[in-house]
Amino acid sequence: MADLKYYDVIQKPIVTEKSMASMEEKKYTFAVHPDATKSQVNPEANKSQIKEAVEKMFDGVKVAKVNTMNNDGKKKRRGMVVGTTAKTKKAIVQLTEESKDIEIFAGL
Repeated sequence: MADLKYYDVIQKPIVTEKSMASMEEKKYTFAVHPDATKSQVNPEANKSQIKEAVEKMFDGVKVAKVNTMNNDGKKKRRGMVVGTTAKTKKAIVQLTEESKDIEIFAGL
């Protein structure tokens, strides 16, 4: 597993209609590094990497819960050549009630 720093874990925010609707419940969706929670022994310990990254990147934010999901690459064809797109990973971060909102999503 790669030695990830907190600024490597969060890649970009995911802005869709569903993720914008869940912002009212203080749930934010991010694309994260695929190796961010790759531990078979203790997966909860590596969800703490995502929690730590969000709390360090945004001031005044406290994370209550982190849910992650892996998306495998899709098969794509170009003529006779068959390949797959890259794997992705999403994290849905639930903030506590007393934490501040994340500033990136404020103007959207």
